[in-house]
Amino acid sequence: MPPLVSVIALNYNNTAVTVEFLRSIREHCSYPAIEVIVVDNGSVEDPSMACIAEYPAVKMVLTGSNLGFSAGNNAGLRVAKGDYFFIVNNDTEFTPGLLEGLLEIFQTYPDAGMACPKFQYFFDKGILEWAGFRKVNVFTGRNTAIGHGEVDEGQYNTIQETPYAHGGAMLVPRRVVEDVGLMPEMFFLYYEELDWSEQIRRKGYKIYYQPASMIYHKESMTTGKASPLKTFYQTRNRILFMKRNVAWYQYLVFILVFIFLTVPKNSLQFVLGGKMEHLKAFWKATLSLGSGGRL
Repeated sequence: MPPLVSVIALNYNNTAVTVEFLRSIREHCSYPAIEVIVVDNGSVEDPSMACIAEYPAVKMVLTGSNLGFSAGNNAGLRVAKGDYFFIVNNDTEFTPGLLEGLLEIFQTYPDAGMACPKFQYFFDKGILEWAGFRKVNVFTGRNTAIGHGEVDEGQYNTIQETPYAHGGAMLVPRRVVEDVGLMPEMFFLYYEELDWSEQIRRKGYKIYYQPASMIYHKESMTTGKASPLKTFYQTRNRILFMKRNVAWYQYLVFILVFIFLTVPKNSLQFVLGGKMEHLKAFWKATLSLGSGGRL
């Protein structure tokens, strides 16, 4: 019997996008043992009927409020029955062999704690979004994606370790979640998969990029490509991630760089661009110093 994979996706006021996601599973998923769970994070309208009409076997979890990325996915993890959990964005499209390739990682590498597929842009197929991550820079608190924006010519078709999983599609065994714990909920949105990856690696597991599996990503369908919400949480959680995951002296250097370089640079850019709502969000996040709060 093949291991059961629980596919877990969040919906937040994006029923049409989620229905398209479910259609892609129905049409392209070749793996025989899956359960599909859609967690609705307090949408204005209940998406259950539309989701069930598209994928009758779907399990709906209604949180009643917007819990954010981590807590929303954790709600799905708590009811999932799978041997593996595939946490995946609803703004993605499955391709044939996606789950099979990811599962091969755990058969080949006993130290594997998570596995992620290659990402291409849904609206620009053939262009890479992600083929692994580089480490977060201890001075800036930022990291970059390998292959981002490049034409996919097979240059990243080798299985590689990556320091962090891509939160848009990550397969993790139940045993790893039971060992490490659920996703950290203090982040609400952004950086949570990086923090979870750090926790998983501290337990001795490795994270792998599997190019034989590929997923298409529509990118930022819920938060928008640029929004004050995104500005707030990316700024706040950047600070919070560094506070939790680097040595005190590295965090001190990061804070000095942030105060004397990042703050004036970003503030000036927002002012010159007339993006005053972004400026307010950035400063609210900055003054929190990663202590919490929501926009």
